Amino acid sequence: MARRRTDPYEGMAALRQWRAAQDAGEQVPAAVVRTAVRFTLEELAVSSPGNSVEVRVPPAAAVQAIAGPRHTRGTPPNVVETDMQTWLRLATGRLSWDEARRSGAVMASGIRADLSGVLPLITR
Repeated sequence: MARRRTDPYEGMAALRQWRAAQDAGEQVPAAVVRTAVRFTLEELAVSSPGNSVEVRVPPAAAVQAIAGPRHTRGTPPNVVETDMQTWLRLATGRLSWDEARRSGAVMASGIRADLSGVLPLITR
């Protein structure tokens, strides 16, 4: 099981704060966004355990997830990378995987780097 670094209660609180700000058209402090990103990335690692895909959301965090061949050295063969706002929109169902790919908001390389089957993570 993936090791959590973000307290789940703090992570959900940060995510709720981010969602409320999005709904109101407001900004939240960068620290809140980073906490929400780390929390949702950890949720991905817990809900889709594995080491075949590296999901990068700089500068907040990166995790390995999705079952399949384990990557141990060099650049992983399956990489997903996006910015923090796009990741949170994907994680909460406010943006679909296909929309993000078409718009260029997410970079995905490798045969396992399609997260459409595991997103959204949190819709409540």
